[in-house]
Amino acid sequence: MELETLLYILVSGLVLGGLYALMAIGLSVVWTTIGVFNFAHGTFVALGAYIAWQVSSSLGGAPGFLLGAVIAPISLFIIGYALHYALIKPFERNPNIVLLSVITTLAAASIIESLIQLIWGPREKQIEAPVSGNLEVAGLSFSAQDILTFVVTLFILALLAWFLKRSGTGRAMRAAAQNREAAQLMGFNVTHLYALTIGIAAATAAIAGLFIGSIRFINPTFGVDPLMKSLIVVIFGGVAHFTSPILAAFIVGLIEAFSVYLFGLYWAPSILFGLMIIVLLIKPEGLFGFQRKTL
Repeated sequence: MELETLLYILVSGLVLGGLYALMAIGLSVVWTTIGVFNFAHGTFVALGAYIAWQVSSSLGGAPGFLLGAVIAPISLFIIGYALHYALIKPFERNPNIVLLSVITTLAAASIIESLIQLIWGPREKQIEAPVSGNLEVAGLSFSAQDILTFVVTLFILALLAWFLKRSGTGRAMRAAAQNREAAQLMGFNVTHLYALTIGIAAATAAIAGLFIGSIRFINPTFGVDPLMKSLIVVIFGGVAHFTSPILAAFIVGLIEAFSVYLFGLYWAPSILFGLMIIVLLIKPEGLFGFQRKTL
């Protein structure tokens, strides 16, 4: 393998890793805070992509993309916040909340997918990228859109890390994740914090959908693959720390990029699922995890 080819594969893997991190971090934060698995997360990615496509196609060019980048995450934040009250809150005190949340979020995913097809139709669409052309770095040519995607995903992840670690609301979310009853005794509105968690997860999913939709075609069933990749990342890295799924996402992205080059596109998912099973057998809490869950 030539050095130039290796660098292209590495860049591709890092871009994929950034997108997977954006998708998986929402799934991870919801699990560590509320203790439920949100099966509607993949359709959040798809819905965010479609909303961004609708806005960007109306204006066109970079202005449309930027407006879509604002409206899509805000819209998904509101939807995610509201869905908590409809899907999770009624069962908060039920001992079978994990099973019930699987059922309700799967139902929500099916409904959202049907609504996407009803509103936008079955035909594939693609968001117009805000930048075009290539950037020359050390004699190598890289896609400007890939570079933009990587930089923005890192910025969003850093912003989310700051929010959870430094802001008052973020610390309250972490307190609710560690001990719900103690957080309530301290005067925190835990239900609001839980809804806020799902809203933030939905917003990050929308941003991921925006960038995926600018490099790939989207369709109403588009959310299935993001959900599976997010699941692989979370299992692969664990949820012990905020950085656990992020590190795992970049590893998964690099593995997928090398797998596509070496074995072809259709073998890459099988390799990822095989590695996931191996991790589950050897270290069920994930490569960067341990038994206790915390943000």
